Amino acid sequence: MQILMALAAGLLFGIGLIVSGMTDPAKVIGFLDLAGNWDPSLAFVMGGAILVGVFAFRLARKRDRSLLGAPMRLPTATGIDRRLVLGSLAFGAGWGLAGYCPGPALASLASGGEEPLIFTLAMLAGMALFEVLERLASARMPTRGGA
Repeated sequence: MQILMALAAGLLFGIGLIVSGMTDPAKVIGFLDLAGNWDPSLAFVMGGAILVGVFAFRLARKRDRSLLGAPMRLPTATGIDRRLVLGSLAFGAGWGLAGYCPGPALASLASGGEEPLIFTLAMLAGMALFEVLERLASARMPTRGGA
């Protein structure tokens, strides 16, 4: 049942991205072009998502379980650190240059177009590179207790 609900939620999310125009890079770039021909329509999409998210997260925290009874694992970190800022900048730069972010790019793969495929492959390569660099960095960290 949980797999079917996850599939239904993913399909609903993907359809919502397509209907709202989030999968159209030209529309996204138009939204981000504040100094040019700005298209504010995606602000309503984001505002609606935030509104739904506020209530959904409040309910999830209160229940501590999903609607299907699975335990909720909500993030607990509240600090702003270097990694968060750099990751946000990289995400924003990629979104502004390509007009895609991960969710809409995956939904756009269904169109069979070349651009979402190239973006998705580059995104996966970037994720893999991050994992390699993280492992290298953690291997170089000195252990506590002396050596």
